[in-house]
Amino acid sequence: MACALVFGATGYIGSHLVPRLLADGWTVRASSRRREVLEGRGWSGVEIVEADALERETLASALAGVDVAYYLVHSMGGGAGFAERDLLAAQHFREAAAAAGVQRIVYLGGLQADGGDAEEPASEHLVSRRETGDELRAGPVPVTELRAGVIVGAGSVAFEVIRDLVYHLPVMITPRWVRSRMQPIALDDVLTYLVRVATLDGVAGRTFDVGGPEPLSYEQMLRQAAEVLGKDLRIIPVPVLSPRLSSYWLDLVTTVPARVARPLVDGLRHDLLADDAAIRALVPLPLMTYRDAVAAALASEGSEEPPGRWTEGAFVYRRSRHDVSFYSKSARATAVVAAPVEATWAQVIAIGGANGWYWNTWLWRLRGLLDRLVGGAGMRRGRRFPDSARVGDAIDFWRVTAVEQGQRLTLLAEMRLPGAAVLEFVVSDEGDGRSRIETIAHFAPAGLIGLLYWYALTPVHAAIFGGMTRRIAQRAADAASVTTVPR
Repeated sequence: MACALVFGATGYIGSHLVPRLLADGWTVRASSRRREVLEGRGWSGVEIVEADALERETLASALAGVDVAYYLVHSMGGGAGFAERDLLAAQHFREAAAAAGVQRIVYLGGLQADGGDAEEPASEHLVSRRETGDELRAGPVPVTELRAGVIVGAGSVAFEVIRDLVYHLPVMITPRWVRSRMQPIALDDVLTYLVRVATLDGVAGRTFDVGGPEPLSYEQMLRQAAEVLGKDLRIIPVPVLSPRLSSYWLDLVTTVPARVARPLVDGLRHDLLADDAAIRALVPLPLMTYRDAVAAALASEGSEEPPGRWTEGAFVYRRSRHDVSFYSKSARATAVVAAPVEATWAQVIAIGGANGWYWNTWLWRLRGLLDRLVGGAGMRRGRRFPDSARVGDAIDFWRVTAVEQGQRLTLLAEMRLPGAAVLEFVVSDEGDGRSRIETIAHFAPAGLIGLLYWYALTPVHAAIFGGMTRRIAQRAADAASVTTVPR
């Protein structure tokens, strides 16, 4: 049985490709820089390895015994300098793949824009995608590159920008770039192409455009998505707002991380149309229309398996609501504790109920009172056990959704909110009898009201979670010092 490495398996495409390859009969090895994130996926029958293309020495074990390697990583989320990092990563990978005897590399790049001029050069993101493919091809291992534009699926940056805009802004003043044309392609069709080209004859060393069956402007995509989502939408075009200015504006009205949304929008200055005759001749598919792709994206959310821990965009952590944004806003606080993991975990697992929330519990009770006034449960439920918790337990207006003993407690808010909220406590060993406590709050807003709610309470959240985290650390340190006093 042939072995496929999915390099970048925690990314959007990689996380969907792994189960598709398994279903197609491949032996699958999934790779990421963080092993624990892959383990949280709960994939059965998948070998997990930790590797980083920027760290050459980690690649040999990841590529050993691999027949086909899918290269699905990029550094765009890392901010400035991503193009240089991408080139270095591709160089390391092609050299390691050659040394390991890999038979084929499959790379998913980006469609390249036609036209352009000195005033509007090609976006850095698209140039980087092309140059990464060139770097991979500079080695002896044959490379098959697919170039895609807008991919339509729950979690794809392009789709989530559209979803947020439709739900957050019923009236839009749109810049001229929304009239740029592209060929949005369904996630399922991209995955089918990726799986098929791994074994096709005559595709090694070739590059193929892939796209959907219909050219659409970004404005048309917004309007059609609004119709599928059942939302009214008014668009007022204006001849101003460059893609760069628009990307900063999108940071305020969508939850898609700015570091990835900005390069995406920057690439919309030109038409991105696919010359896909070659790939359609080799892999004939009944391609989904854009409307069908949007509907399929929504349907896929309702059928997904709940993850073993909080995962960005997981439907269960969005209260199973399509109008709640896929990406979340977050706040976090961290403290290093002069106590072992066991002492810190004992404080975390006992939080809430009669034990209170350790720092200004009256604020939590006030929030519970406000929740009751609007028909919520408030703080009435308390907790079942004072010093333990299991999945499904209520803790005041939270529900326990995951417990990793001694390490992580995940709570889903059941209060009335314009969105969905998750609170995580993560405890780790720092060595020398010390531990670390990290409190992470995730909030996925529903519509414009949800965004305003988050922005308005950001200072309050910073104070509450910071104070609570410091208090957990202090309580754990006090408890540890008591237990170690000699009698």
